[in-house]
Amino acid sequence: MPELPEVEVSRLGITPHLVGQKISAITVRQPQLRWLVPQELQDLVGCVIIKISRRAKYLLIETERGTAIVHLGMSGSLRILSQAEPAGKHDHVDLEVSNGTLLRYNDPRRFGSWLWAEVGSVHKVLSKLGPEPLSEDFCLDYLVEKAKNRKTVAKQFVMNNAVVVGVGNIYASEALFLAGIHPMQPIGEVSEAKLETLLQQIKQTLTAAIEQGGTTLKDFTQADGKPGYFSQKLHVYGRAGEPCLHCATLLTEVKIAQRNSFYCEQCQKLN
Repeated sequence: MPELPEVEVSRLGITPHLVGQKISAITVRQPQLRWLVPQELQDLVGCVIIKISRRAKYLLIETERGTAIVHLGMSGSLRILSQAEPAGKHDHVDLEVSNGTLLRYNDPRRFGSWLWAEVGSVHKVLSKLGPEPLSEDFCLDYLVEKAKNRKTVAKQFVMNNAVVVGVGNIYASEALFLAGIHPMQPIGEVSEAKLETLLQQIKQTLTAAIEQGGTTLKDFTQADGKPGYFSQKLHVYGRAGEPCLHCATLLTEVKIAQRNSFYCEQCQKLN
């Protein structure tokens, strides 16, 4: 599943091709994605794309008449192609612009979405989200207050979009390892010093992943590219049974809230 860095790299990849261009057509081949694609999207035809921003894992294609809200789901990806490029089986939505290119949305599992919000409104999928992890709003004072007296285990806490958005399964495992916090430690029992380290590691891990993903931006103009995914340098995620890179202890895998979680029993001791 694409996580925040992959979605941010998608934003960076498509922005130069779309911003400032007029939308000439929107073709919906499969309207039944996670939610039904709203007919109001067609109101954006004829509008100039003002900006493409990101909120959590949603991409916002903004115009003077409204905003298209795109989520990649579990298997979605975006490509910038020539308008002459034939559509494939899982190419569900095309957004064509005046410079002769199109943004194509491919999603084999159809768990992603294309939504619409009118000018000045906040769509319900965005209304209850916490701060962006790379913003100044996500700071130590905020984190300490949110963690106070909470019995939620650390892994679930950092993956809660009402606490902070976009820290998905991979990056939660990585940040907790680098902060030396056991994923099943109740967050209310974590010291302020450890919370500060966790804050820093979340920011650094996500920033590094975005920078690493920047090397794949050329893929957004290749029909056979795989934008939205890129090679990661991971310390613990997906490495169960392999030696810890810090202490050589064999890494452990456990399910937390139906998600596979990875950690080192030596580096991340449960208090």
